[in-house]
Amino acid sequence: MLRPGIPHHPQEFCAEPKFICEDMSRTDVCQGSLGNCWFLAAAASLTLYPRLLRRVVPPGQDFQHGYAGVFHFQLWQFGRWMDVVVDDRLPVREGKLMFVRSEQRNEFWAPLLEKAYAKLHGSYEVMRGGHMNEAFVDFTGGVGEVLYLRQNSMGLFSALRHALAKESLVGATALSDRGEYRTEEGLVKGHAYSITGTHKVFLGFTKVRLLRLRNPWGCVEWTGAWSDSCPRWDTLPTECRDALLVKKEDGEFWMELRDFLLHFDTVQICSLSPEVLGPSPEGGGWHVHTFQGRWVRGFNSGGSQPNAETFWTNPQFRLTLLEPDEEDDEDEEGPWGGWGAAGARGPARGGRTPKCTVLLSLIQRNRRRLRAKGLTYLTVGFHVFQIPEELLGLWDSPRSHALLPRLLRADRSPLSARRDVTRRCCLRPGHYLVVPSTAHAGDEADFTLRVFSERRHTAVEIDDVISADLQSLQGPYLPLELGLEQLFQELAGEEEELNASQLQALLSIALEPARAHTSTPREIGLRTCEQLLQCFGHGQSLALHHFQQLWGYLLEWQAIFNKFDEDTSGTMNSYELRLALNAAGFHLNNQLTQTLTSRYRDSRLRVDFERFVSCVAHLTCIFCHCSQHLDGGEGVICLTHRQWMEVATFS
Repeated sequence: MLRPGIPHHPQEFCAEPKFICEDMSRTDVCQGSLGNCWFLAAAASLTLYPRLLRRVVPPGQDFQHGYAGVFHFQLWQFGRWMDVVVDDRLPVREGKLMFVRSEQRNEFWAPLLEKAYAKLHGSYEVMRGGHMNEAFVDFTGGVGEVLYLRQNSMGLFSALRHALAKESLVGATALSDRGEYRTEEGLVKGHAYSITGTHKVFLGFTKVRLLRLRNPWGCVEWTGAWSDSCPRWDTLPTECRDALLVKKEDGEFWMELRDFLLHFDTVQICSLSPEVLGPSPEGGGWHVHTFQGRWVRGFNSGGSQPNAETFWTNPQFRLTLLEPDEEDDEDEEGPWGGWGAAGARGPARGGRTPKCTVLLSLIQRNRRRLRAKGLTYLTVGFHVFQIPEELLGLWDSPRSHALLPRLLRADRSPLSARRDVTRRCCLRPGHYLVVPSTAHAGDEADFTLRVFSERRHTAVEIDDVISADLQSLQGPYLPLELGLEQLFQELAGEEEELNASQLQALLSIALEPARAHTSTPREIGLRTCEQLLQCFGHGQSLALHHFQQLWGYLLEWQAIFNKFDEDTSGTMNSYELRLALNAAGFHLNNQLTQTLTSRYRDSRLRVDFERFVSCVAHLTCIFCHCSQHLDGGEGVICLTHRQWMEVATFS
């Protein structure tokens, strides 16, 4: 007795189950009650390429020889292939599979692949709703692009033909604002289709461009021009008609390009390897860099607005494009250039400008799995800024932060609530800064950034060098006011030096005017005063000339603190601390910034003036020590993270 909705072994509801019947084809993938047509359309496209399918569905598995009740599949996840093992129990209702099924009722590779994908992401439920490119990328490790369609179709047909010829996976979506529904022409709005072929035919002297699409339901087909029952097929030569037309309710149909543009909104293309992303240079492939990162609230999740100061706390990657693309003999005008045509890389106005094609792909990691906790994909994207040659020498210095808002934007991706956001950029040879971000400051997520270029390039994350401005370390020289010098001498007495408690008393009086500008007191505690003696005095005491140096630092640090304590609360949050440290002359990577913030913030995750002084004094002491041994040139001291760990410990 089969219990509805409960997983059952195939032998319980099928007399002779088989993993694969003869071979795998697109008709093996028919949708069930789960709203995952995006996944099934991608799987149907995958069956067109046996070599690729064998990677995802390893051969040699069946229900007879060596059967152990489990099957394994390989899926790509953010830079590596994962082997996913599942048992063969599948959800059944009234003796039939609830979810994906094959046209051949005793074939089970497709429902087991669906189960493996669900296991990888946490459940069947989280597979409801998605984009084909997500599954395309997971099946191939390739790079997905979305083409937003418009009536200007120049170059689109050849782009699709080129993509299919290169074994790219291609799909299309008819968008809907009210879920899935069937139109009078037999299409399903809000539904994902596979594009499985292209063909040109002639009606008299008129050239007609046809696309072959497949509905993953395995039924419900287009009923308009060039559908299975359309009389236009009778006007074609018999051999052409027999080669193209299959009069069968299998979900597959032909339609003309102009009808396709009327009814579909996006095309999604997944190139299976970097070599097929565009014309490949002779004797070489494409160049690839992959980076793993994370946006963390309070550290490097700065939002998407370049005019906001927090934007420049986002992760940053420096990209250098060294060589322009090779020229293409046949320019193809139109919005879809770059697929085997010069297109966007062709002649610019006023003459031909050398360009470098680079494809940037930003992926949110593991967000689908978090749907069970009520989380969805964040809205993310990236900006690309050009770095002028004259600024390169300053780039690893603390002064680089002040240069960032002056950079000119060279390109940007759309902000999108998708797992994969990809943009093909055509840039002049030179240096660029890629800044991936969430739409809203403070959003947290893991991400993968991939960089592909046709010709040689370099790409590095700007997060390895820790540096300080020597001028900032020297501190300002300010003569002491007469009253302050007399107060020092009075407290120091015959010793002419202050101990920690005496320094605390002096600073309590000297910093009194600053309290008028804040709602909280700005006391410097005894422990911090002991630290200041270690940094600026003889260890246990502080002479007048040392105090004069310290007082110059304190006034400068106080001005910086006031600048970034915009609400005059007497405290800074993590963002403001990072900006304040930059203003004080320190260029710190994300790891060190997180360490410092965790050490110096209070239980409310805020940093008051005393904690800020302690933090900046600590950094100043360390870098002053290093300045005796290291000099990065241009008045900058640079340390790698390893060097930093050798000279500094946080207790």
